[in-house]
Amino acid sequence: MVETAVRSGFGAPAAPAQRNRKARWKDGRLVLGVLLVAVTALAGAKLLSSADDTTTIWAAKHELKAGTALTDDDLTTVRVRFTSGDDSARYLAADTDLKGLVVDRTVGQGEFVPKDAAVPKSDQDRTEFPLSIAAGRLPADTAPGDVVDVWVVPKEEGQPARPLWSSVRVLQIDSVKGVSGGSARRQVTIALASADLPRIPAALTALSAGEPTLVRKDS
Repeated sequence: MVETAVRSGFGAPAAPAQRNRKARWKDGRLVLGVLLVAVTALAGAKLLSSADDTTTIWAAKHELKAGTALTDDDLTTVRVRFTSGDDSARYLAADTDLKGLVVDRTVGQGEFVPKDAAVPKSDQDRTEFPLSIAAGRLPADTAPGDVVDVWVVPKEEGQPARPLWSSVRVLQIDSVKGVSGGSARRQVTIALASADLPRIPAALTALSAGEPTLVRKDS
């Protein structure tokens, strides 16, 4: 007797479905593609951002003699990539209001206009006054062109500080001189207008008994 197996659709095991596995594989590839696009976009944005990391400043179209009023006719804008913020701060930014500014020294053709060479016209009628200032009594990054108030702090305890001059411009500042700490000093030259001159005798008396201090203001 030969036994024949009877196949029935009810008891036969179902064949494994491949559709879900393929869908999962496609979903993974889609996610990977989205990630690659996102990374590429971010890299491109960073590259474009670094490529435009420049500062726009004024440069002289031709030689500017001392006393020349600064106007758009004499200047041109240039875009420069500086290695540090300190370097860019040395030059006249293109968004600076030129009204009333003159150069107090000759600026050559094509030269970037130094910030300390562009001064208000009133500063030409100036008297230069030197100050010896302890390193801790002025901002460490004080530079020519900064506008400051000058105070004197009496050496005698209990005496209040006194203002000497308000809104005067720094013309020159030398490097730190001295050993360190309280002995280190900086030689600063400020510009005094004619209206400031009557206060010089009283200022000299106050300075002989106290320490000058510079308070920087927005220029």
